Amino acid sequence: MSAPKKLFIKTYGCQMNVYDSERMAEAMGAEGYVTTDVAEEADMVLLNTCHIREKAAEKVYSDLGRLRPLKLANPDLKIGVAGCVAQAEGAEILKRMPLVDLVVGPQSYHRLPAMAKAAEAGEKTVDTDFPEEDKFDHLPDRPKAAVRPTAFLTVQEGCDKFCAFCVVPYTRGAEVSRPAERIMSEARGLVEKGVREITLLGQNVNAYHGAGPDGDWTLARLVRELAKVDGLERIRYTTSHPNDMGDDLIAAHGEEPKLMPYLHLPVQSGSDRILKAMNRKHTAEDYLRLIDRIRAARPDMMMSGDFIVGFPGETDADFDATMDLIRAVNYGMAYSFKYSARPGTPAAEKAPVPAEVADARLQTLQALITEQQRATQEAMVGREVSVLFEKPGRLPGQMVGKSDYLHAAHVQTDLRPGDIAKVRITKSAPNSLAGEIVG
Repeated sequence: MSAPKKLFIKTYGCQMNVYDSERMAEAMGAEGYVTTDVAEEADMVLLNTCHIREKAAEKVYSDLGRLRPLKLANPDLKIGVAGCVAQAEGAEILKRMPLVDLVVGPQSYHRLPAMAKAAEAGEKTVDTDFPEEDKFDHLPDRPKAAVRPTAFLTVQEGCDKFCAFCVVPYTRGAEVSRPAERIMSEARGLVEKGVREITLLGQNVNAYHGAGPDGDWTLARLVRELAKVDGLERIRYTTSHPNDMGDDLIAAHGEEPKLMPYLHLPVQSGSDRILKAMNRKHTAEDYLRLIDRIRAARPDMMMSGDFIVGFPGETDADFDATMDLIRAVNYGMAYSFKYSARPGTPAAEKAPVPAEVADARLQTLQALITEQQRATQEAMVGREVSVLFEKPGRLPGQMVGKSDYLHAAHVQTDLRPGDIAKVRITKSAPNSLAGEIVG
């Protein structure tokens, strides 16, 4: 019996790409491949790319260049590019990098096994279509082996918002929601394998409107039905758009204890003028009123957000408005970036803010976010929180898990991955908490 072929996947960017990489590995596993963490021993290397960050395509081409020695040493090695850069660049990748054997977009990765077979036969293939069939219908069932205590589950893909800075509508396509029962079935399968926390994923996850047995389900309905699954103890979702935060979802946060008190709700700017230029279709006041409603439903909600500084046309007054919004919300954490143009987006045609100005603004904003994050964590000291343990820590007898507020927590305990326990927080570190088991 011949040895199984080995697959190495490098995943770039977002949590949805992590999920996609897992599903691609499962699809290839049905064809006899096993995953490896060592690129040098792989029979196939797959780069699952993201186009959100600055100069994403250039970074992928740089990584492909570093794979050239492996290809020279092993001419049978197959190299593939998947994900959003694959969607955006298409056949251009093959022209620039002849060592690449296949290019597959995020809506076509269910076709990866057939493309791999074509590559083994010496054929180069590109598939960046937006197929009519649901790729999830063609993927194999999740494997029966035990998995980690936490898992991602994609419920919605694509985006209809067309923010002026974003490539997602062009690389992921229009908003599509998976049928509710298929999500429920996948979730039940994950729980049977030991998963205790599921994070529902989507480019605009709270725009979910999947077909259910009694009509379309909203995300709130999906959350409430998932909460009935025995053994599933925690539910999260990301990433949300303020315009899709419906009354039923806000109510679910106050009524469903399995829905964790952490919400990532990007706003991008606190300036109405810049929000309009970004095509966000909401104002800063709209966002702040929404935060008030969410916290009225769940007073202990920890908020996270995204911010872009240096968007074309941003003035000092616009930036000051963003800082005012951050102070008003008091974020537990946030992600912040200096604007960088994405080819093909409306904002790419506009003159950017001078780099030195954008750099200074980013440092100022990040200092405020860091201050709020530290204060949030320090306020946890002395409190009791629920921690889902995921893996051993670096110290003997130490376990690491996540609190209900998504803080990393380190505890000396003999509990195992998948166990949930009450923990009294005793110390706050820069990016984690330490505590002790209660009782």
